Amino acid sequence: MSRTGKLPVSTEGVTVSVDGQNITAKGPKGELSVAVLDHVKVERKDKELVFSPANDTKQARTNWGTSRALVANIVTGVRDGFEKKLLISGVGYRASMQGRDLKLTLGFSHDVIYHPPEGIDIKVPQQTEIVVSGSDKQVVGQVAANIREYRKPEPYKGKGIRYEGEYVFRKEGKKK
Repeated sequence: MSRTGKLPVSTEGVTVSVDGQNITAKGPKGELSVAVLDHVKVERKDKELVFSPANDTKQARTNWGTSRALVANIVTGVRDGFEKKLLISGVGYRASMQGRDLKLTLGFSHDVIYHPPEGIDIKVPQQTEIVVSGSDKQVVGQVAANIREYRKPEPYKGKGIRYEGEYVFRKEGKKK
């Protein structure tokens, strides 16, 4: 039994339409849709969506919790949205906005300009802090990972771009 799959998805504040295996959620942050696999049944009860496996096969039980989590993510995304914070550490490392684009100074011979995809908002409250937000959880996470990829935190001094709350394992330098 899937512990995640058993939980109903609340649709408070969101308009959800179930069209066969396609589920579309419309809310204040936009509109998203996801296609649920045929092995999973979706039923609407009051203001909740209830998921169950369509048959008793291993594939149906495997996709049950995953389908429920995907639908819960789109409902949360169009209602509240998702955000990831990135922190920059290092002497001379900083971020700024250039119109809609993100300009990063990371110790290279040139500045790095990042063009965010549609539906993603990037804010720089401080020079050493980047906030990526949007309604699609997967895209927000991918954009944050792409920005972090420019300069990952290195283990000796901890310089680079890291997620908020991420622990960087520090190594000891050479002995003299």
